[in-house]
Amino acid sequence: MFETVLIANRGEIAVRVIRTLRSLGVRSAAVFTDADAAALHVREADTSVRIASYLSSEELVRAAASVGAQAVHPGYGFLAENASFARACADAGLVFLGPPAEAIELMGDKIRAKETVRAAGVPVVPGSSGSGLTDAELTGAAREIGVPVLLKPSAGGGGKGMRLVRDLAVLPEEIAAARREALGSFGDDTLLVERWIDRPRHIEIQVLADGHGNVVHLGERECSLQRRHQKIVEEAPSVLLDEATREAMGEAAVQAARSCGYVGAGTVEFIVPGSDPSAYYFMEMNTRLQVEHPVTELVTGLDLVEWQLRVAAGEPLPFTSVPLTGHAIEARICAETARVSGDRVDFLPSAGRVRLLREPSGPGIRVDSGLYEGCEVGTAYDPMLAKVIAYGPDRATALRRLRAALAGTVVLGVDTNAGFLRRLLGLPAVGAGELDTGLVDREAAGLVPGEVPGEVYETAALLAEDALTPSPGGWVDPFAVPSGWRMGGTPVPIRHELRVPGHEPVTYTASGVLARDGSTAVTELDGVVFRFAVAPSPEGWLLGRDGDAWHVQGYDPIAARGSAAASGADALTAPMPGTVTVVKAAVGEHVAAGQSLLVVEAMKMEHVISAPHAGTVTELDVSAGSTVAMDQVLAVVQPDESDSSDEEVSE
Repeated sequence: MFETVLIANRGEIAVRVIRTLRSLGVRSAAVFTDADAAALHVREADTSVRIASYLSSEELVRAAASVGAQAVHPGYGFLAENASFARACADAGLVFLGPPAEAIELMGDKIRAKETVRAAGVPVVPGSSGSGLTDAELTGAAREIGVPVLLKPSAGGGGKGMRLVRDLAVLPEEIAAARREALGSFGDDTLLVERWIDRPRHIEIQVLADGHGNVVHLGERECSLQRRHQKIVEEAPSVLLDEATREAMGEAAVQAARSCGYVGAGTVEFIVPGSDPSAYYFMEMNTRLQVEHPVTELVTGLDLVEWQLRVAAGEPLPFTSVPLTGHAIEARICAETARVSGDRVDFLPSAGRVRLLREPSGPGIRVDSGLYEGCEVGTAYDPMLAKVIAYGPDRATALRRLRAALAGTVVLGVDTNAGFLRRLLGLPAVGAGELDTGLVDREAAGLVPGEVPGEVYETAALLAEDALTPSPGGWVDPFAVPSGWRMGGTPVPIRHELRVPGHEPVTYTASGVLARDGSTAVTELDGVVFRFAVAPSPEGWLLGRDGDAWHVQGYDPIAARGSAAASGADALTAPMPGTVTVVKAAVGEHVAAGQSLLVVEAMKMEHVISAPHAGTVTELDVSAGSTVAMDQVLAVVQPDESDSSDEEVSE
């Protein structure tokens, strides 16, 4: 076994790897950038090294040498599936805790991977063939396959750069967008096109291979609950598969791993028609540990990170099969804000300081997290903050436990999707196991809270009054007491001007009773008791309940009117903190309604800023590479006189 392992990653996966290293008595070494100097993985590691970028092989290898590491764990993301990094580690005498560089290279090229596993007898999705296809060749392949088709980066994963195209008329624009995102995420804009299977299920098989020729599968994970091709909930096992199909898919995954000389932990992903589970197709192989590996660990009793270490140290696998016991479900907690626009829901990256943190615990609950109270969540990296995993003897128990755990998850200061996930898991279709990869997108609008509950405003108003009330004892200035007292008359109720971002401001008069105990506020309103997690913010109060959170701020209508007049109704503002990556217009240019003007990126997500109406760009205050804050004015489009009454086009 190794003495010291460098973890070439950050966040919750780095913390999770450290946990296994500690249990094995192996010294852990972390790396961190300036933005992560105070991160949890740095605090938890035995030692750490400052670097400029998690994407620099040279820096990571030097860091490993500086702490005397014998091995490097790449985690997932960043350079985890980078063959050049694996070779750089080998050249430096370091053991890369992953498969050989040749296997990474082969399976990292989705085009070559499909050809390789097809030759091994594994069924693949119909699609384009050949590498380095031009836009014209991709278009031709799409026409031959017939819409709908899916554009996919050959070098990528995690849903980034993928585009579902149902209309060939928009294919050129979608190809351009997919190439841009693929180049930015993976440094390679090569694309392929595949037939899209409507209402498919995404099922993957975990494999483990040693250096002695042994390959075993550890059952499947159902990953069909996705948003924009990005997994948000995963479970093991799948309710769709019977034992015969499970074994057939498992054997196909083993053959796929053998076909590329795989060693270590990896995942073979399949797309499966829900109406015919036996008609499964290979999609890709992820040559690393998966985000959702905890659900497999819980149903097998294996520590996959431990087995990555043991296999890399030369140990043979002592088992040829592993039984699955019980059921496990994982939910990914991400820093994001949901905004509803018609039937569409946009999930925009969130950032800020975690002012109150409560992570769930209890029977069957596991939390893998990179958070601590007081940490700063920025927009430089992926939005996933933590994972909440529930285990039970059956699926129904695991679901109940996970929903309760999400209800008990409190992250105040940064918007998260915990409440959204809790409601998603409560859908009848999810309870019945009737899943497909489009379910979340179809149901999303109904899973985002509408109006702010009255008890939220009530509690915020009572907290504001409580903060103004003098402490007991000694003389009290009667004019300092928020009592609504008036000379010669009856008390006038105090009116609070309040606003929750994304909602209209309200004037609210409190009538309930508040009891405060540290970070918990209990409000009784009309005989009903409401309990909130609470933390102060510079602008007001942060309240949390059942996985949801609200930032209730004081509102000055006079100042707000002045701000609106200054920016103008024609101003386009940043919907999230991030970086401007593309500017498609210039001052003085005439633009059409809905025309794309800028692209803002945060946490590897792009958001297109479009013209709200036809008109002329009169201000453009940013350029490519500019860092912007949420609600910062980016551009102003003066409407054409004839179009001044037209409806605005939502961003």
